[in-house]
Formats: sequence, structure tokens, C-alpha cells
Amino acid sequence: MARTFKISRHRNSENLHLKLMGDFDGALAHQLLKVLKTYGNRTSRVFIHTSCLRNIYPFGVNVFHDNLGILRGQSLTLIFTGEHASQLAPEKSVLSDLIISTVSSVAGSGATISRPPSLKME
Repeated sequence: MARTFKISRHRNSENLHLKLMGDFDGALAHQLLKVLKTYGNRTSRVFIHTSCLRNIYPFGVNVFHDNLGILRGQSLTLIFTGEHASQLAPEKSVLSDLIISTVSSVAGSGATISRPPSLKME
């Protein structure tokens, strides 16, 4: 199966912008976590732009949510933007030093969204 995803990075002052493109699956979830871990100690806010995602797979969302613990010790604000922001953002922060917020857009992109089953956050 060909990989159909990409993360575009742009940094300005204290902010890191990550534009997710393609299909959000387990591989993209791991890639996103790796980027967050790498740049998390060099920035205070990370904007995760979701409007260029095509398909969002529940497995990918679960992998992302279940592994947010790798960001422990990094004071980060994750701001999910775009029409798929609410699909990717955890319902509540799994870490006390991680702040999560969403900003949704009004326009649609035609992405196929598969809602994940109820997410278990501990």
C-alpha cells in the first residue's frame, strides 16, 4: 500500500505550524508524534492544520491519542485547526502540562471522516 500522507512544517517565533496532508492512519499518527516530540521543547504552541486530510481512520486517531504520553514534561499548547480539528483533538488533556484546543473552519473539503469509537482517556 502506498503511503499517502505528508506533514509540512513551518516555524515562526514561538509557534510551529504543522499541515497534515493525505490520509490520517497509524503511520501518520506516529510521524506526527515524532515531530511533536522533536520540536516540542523548542516551541510553546503547535498549530496542527487538518483541512488537507482526506481520510481519517479511527485506528490512526486512537494511535495518536494513546501515545500522547511521549510528550510528558513538555509544556505545549496544541491548537488543532480546520474542519477536522475536532476529530483529531483529544476530548481532554491526558497530561497536566499539555493544553489542547480546537478551531474549526466552516468550509468543507470533501474528506471522508470516520468517527472513532468512544475514546478512553485516563
